[in-house]
This record gives sequence, structure tokens and C-alpha cells, in this order.
Amino acid sequence: MLTVSNYHYIRDDFTTPYPSIFGVTPTFFKEQLLAIKEIGTYITPQELLENYDEVIKSPTNYVLITFDDGLKEQYLKAKPILDALDVKALFFINSLNFIEKEVTLVHKIHLLRSQMSTSDFFDILKKFDAKGKTQLSDKEKKQAVVHYNYDDEETACLKFTLNFKLSLQEQHNLIQTIFDAHFDSHQVVNDLYMTEEHLIQLAKEGMLGNHTHSHVPLGYLDRHEIMKEFVTSKNYLEQLTNQGIPYVSYPYGSQEACASPVDEIAKNTGHQLGFTMERSINTGNEHPLLLKRFDCNDLPLGKNQKAFEHAHRLIH
Repeated sequence: MLTVSNYHYIRDDFTTPYPSIFGVTPTFFKEQLLAIKEIGTYITPQELLENYDEVIKSPTNYVLITFDDGLKEQYLKAKPILDALDVKALFFINSLNFIEKEVTLVHKIHLLRSQMSTSDFFDILKKFDAKGKTQLSDKEKKQAVVHYNYDDEETACLKFTLNFKLSLQEQHNLIQTIFDAHFDSHQVVNDLYMTEEHLIQLAKEGMLGNHTHSHVPLGYLDRHEIMKEFVTSKNYLEQLTNQGIPYVSYPYGSQEACASPVDEIAKNTGHQLGFTMERSINTGNEHPLLLKRFDCNDLPLGKNQKAFEHAHRLIH
């Protein structure tokens, strides 16, 4: 069986005017890696790729560590700890940050929300909202709370509205204007994301994966747009590093974001292993391109470690 843990931000201090950027400290990261080692055996991405059937059906709990979004702090803060513990991870990259030198929309939102309250953000949305899209149904509110289970209801609904209710163009139009009033995009790109040298080194170590071009929920796109998201980033990474990129992580990772034909197109574009954010242990019933992952908070020492304990009991 296979347990996958996923991380985003890793930094020493998460203090901002408003809480919106969450992650782990390097100290916690190291402690959690050691705690996970007590309940599983770390596997490298290459070992998983080459021995997939054997690993996924084994009674041994193999563990893979992953990072989404290609943040510089992951390379500077997490990789030295991984190296010291001799653990190989996968780092999934969006090519938008490199090809277009642009800040990913989701990070613009994180940064803006770190400078304004949720209620203020909602007020701006409502002024912009001419079609009533910010008015969520009871079903949508429940979906929001389930998907963003570490946030309060208001924040979860805001994230759901931005990520799943507004069209990409509506999001870009709204967020870009606000973002430009608060941040220097060029500086943010330089500060927030890895360098190409970092990507080349990760590829040499078999630790680089595709997170699509622009970090959008693929399941809401048409086939042509999904194909473009996969191919643009995969081609960029392979040409830059001169290495094959068989791994992909789907932005947001929900069932809706990974809905058919996402896995089919991922396969057709040369990916062999794909990772969602469905929280469970992989036991052999999964499609190799729809593997389940836990958020790091779901695993030992995390805020919701009972999620892993529950999944483990169901298997045994």
C-alpha cells in the first residue's frame, strides 16, 4: 500500500496581518518525517514508478512525500532536511511562473488575503458580482466546508467561490486589479518561486513533477484546454532539464478538478503516475493516474491526524 503526504508552504514564520498562508515550519517538517518513518517505509518516486504493482499491493505501508506549486522555500527549507534524512520527494511545478514570469492566481489570492480580512474580500466580490455567483446554495456551502476542512465556514466559502464559482476570466479580471494595487508581480515571482537551476537539480535527482501550466481546476476545462495545460508545462520542464517528466499532480485535487477526461488526457500526454487530493491510503484499487494523497495535517503530528488513523483502520 502507499501513503502520500503533500505539502505547500514551509517557512519559519507565518505571521501576516490576516491569517491566509498556512504551512509547516522546518522544525515541524523534520519531526513529522521522523514520526511518519515509524509507521511506514519511505519510497523514492523512481522506485514507485518502476515497481508500482508490487508497491501498491504490498502489506508494507510505503510512503511518498510530495510538494505542490514549486515554491522557493520548499527547495531552501525542506530539501536540506530531506537530504539529511535520505528521503526523496516529488516537487510539482507550474510553468506559468517561469514561461510568463507571472504569479499564479491562487498565490495572488493567498497574498491578498494576508493583507485584508475575509469579510472585506467578500465585500469586493459582491460589488463585482453582477450574476449572483457569490450566493452559494446550501449544497455548495457543504462542499466548501468539506473541501477546505481546515478553514472556518466563511473562509471556506470564499475559497470555494473564487476557485469553483467564478470563471477563470472573471477571477483574473478581479484579482489582477486588486493585486497590482498591493504587490509588485515581478518581485513576488523572484521571491516566491524556485529558480530554473533548482528545477534542473530536482530533475537530476528524479524529484520533479508537472503541476500543469497555470494551476487551474482541470475538470472544468474542455479537452483542448486540459491538453494545453498538461503539454505546455511538461514540454517546458523536459526541455529545460533534459529529463522525462512522468509524474503529474492535479491542481486543487478534488473529484471535480480531476473529473473525466483528466486522467485519460494525462495518460495521452505521457504521464504515468498522477496525484489527486482525495484523502486516503492507496491499496491497489486506484487508477495509477488518480492516486490519493493526504494533506500533511492528516498525518502523525498533524492537526487532523485522525484522518490517517481512520483510513488505516478501514484497511485493517
